[in-house]
Amino acid sequence: MVSLNRLHISPPLVNSSCAWASDDKQLRELYESEFTGAVTTRTATLNGFTEDPTIHTVAFSAESSSSVNSYGYSPHPLSQYLSWVEKLLRGKSSSKPVIISITSSKPPELVKIVEAIQQLRQRLGDAGSETSRIGIELNTSCPNIDHAPPPSYTPDALSPLLAVLAMSFWSDRTLTIGLKLPPYTYATQFTDVLRVIAGLSRDIGDARFNPIAFLTCTNTLGSSLLFGEQTLGATTSALPAPINGEGGGGTMAAQSPFALPTPLGGLAGEALHALALGNVYTFAQLLSKSGDPALQRIALVGVGGVTCSAAVARMHRAGAQVVGCATLLGREGVRAFEMLSTKAY
Repeated sequence: MVSLNRLHISPPLVNSSCAWASDDKQLRELYESEFTGAVTTRTATLNGFTEDPTIHTVAFSAESSSSVNSYGYSPHPLSQYLSWVEKLLRGKSSSKPVIISITSSKPPELVKIVEAIQQLRQRLGDAGSETSRIGIELNTSCPNIDHAPPPSYTPDALSPLLAVLAMSFWSDRTLTIGLKLPPYTYATQFTDVLRVIAGLSRDIGDARFNPIAFLTCTNTLGSSLLFGEQTLGATTSALPAPINGEGGGGTMAAQSPFALPTPLGGLAGEALHALALGNVYTFAQLLSKSGDPALQRIALVGVGGVTCSAAVARMHRAGAQVVGCATLLGREGVRAFEMLSTKAY
């Protein structure tokens, strides 16, 4: 069993926030699997994200267990997820937690989101029990949102959001908070984000605390491209463009050769695995060598290219306490977690 603050995760295997954890049925299937130690919802916004299935989609590689996607956030508003989670957990004796993935680039809106989750925790008595069954993961790393670069690449953009989370944590230290981070590729990116997180630490009595309990490494790698012939089914995008460039009424060009209609998207699965391992390893080393005991307690959730049990083992060897997957879930359904499980758990 792995503890993320007050969340107890056993086995240490979860889904990452993704399109295959979008609705009530998917969340229930994930929760009822004996091979998941926790369930993470798809990332919710306060009022829901405008999803267009002709734009927001996924393509699976035919050459490896990889994928590219152009998904944004969930079309369902936060209130819908709170209703589903309450229905899922109420009356259950299981301690299996649900991690509610959230996002906002606006601190006042993020305050409302966290307050709504805290109200749900109060209704379920989550703060008063020995363990918690609800946690928060702030997604700061989706690469597919137009005109909204991931704030975790820019400390000045990330700091106001973390200040909101810290305020909630200092009011209620039973709240478990994590960050979903993007893939980093050079040293100062790691140290910059940890410097922002370290600035949140506080001494209370004889102990030192930090609001962040875990880091999820990593989200997808943006600006990635696959051609249609590289994907399962070898189909091309069904979004031809008008030749006359007037947005309609003209002769349509040939179908796009690209796997995604965007055509760029976030790379995930096996092709991301080495970089994800490197991110987990780097954060593990930096956290363990920190002089701040609160940072040393931050756990890592390793995500990226976890497509077989050997990949799970590699994530643990790199320093992850918990391991998550999405691409394999998208390809195989909930049975993916049985495929990933080993007797080591």
